Amino acid sequence: MLKVIDSAVPVPCWSCAVAHNESILFCPHCSKIQPPPGGDYFSVFSLVPKLDLDLGMLEHQFHKLSRKLHPDRFARASANEKDWSLADTALLNDAYRTLRDPIRRTEYLLKLQGAEIGEEHAGKDRKDPSRVPADLLEEAFDLNMQLEEMRMSKKMGDTDPQLQSDLEGAKKKYNDMLDGVDSDLRAQWQVWDNGDEPSRLEAQKKMVSLLDRRRYVNNLVRDVTETLA
Repeated sequence: MLKVIDSAVPVPCWSCAVAHNESILFCPHCSKIQPPPGGDYFSVFSLVPKLDLDLGMLEHQFHKLSRKLHPDRFARASANEKDWSLADTALLNDAYRTLRDPIRRTEYLLKLQGAEIGEEHAGKDRKDPSRVPADLLEEAFDLNMQLEEMRMSKKMGDTDPQLQSDLEGAKKKYNDMLDGVDSDLRAQWQVWDNGDEPSRLEAQKKMVSLLDRRRYVNNLVRDVTETLA
């Protein structure tokens, strides 16, 4: 069961002036809608930041808040309340899309912790080769040669059954790699969610490395899929 976050910065409700958690969408005292809150996506749902979320609870909270934010409920409200309902709805949707997806959720939480996530930090232009999986460099080079050969064959109107079979085998291999990376990520979720500070820092490093690997392998799968299409 996920715990409720207690904000360290209470703010007064614009309507009743009772102080409340700054990250909530509705005042718990008078139930009036509040301006778009600060904080992170977890706080939108009053959840403690963690990786192994109860997705059923998340979906339940999302639909509950979506109904409360529906424009029809604010047809006779003030202009501010109407604007806040739209802004809060956009925030709620962004938060839900991010947290319900395991990879986006992992990347988002790691970014909150200050980790550098994304192509710009993963040796995209070989600026930082250490962030590219070393065991895949030579294999990826050979694969790119095969992909180029397949593209040329298609332009010439030729078919190469062996090359087709090799690329289909490579696609399956890389998809299996993705499954393995996802399994390793889930194992690190448990360490991060339940461990002490040193354990969390170590898990964070491992997850950043796994996400780099996943991104790289996913790009290989994409290139093979597009070439075979």
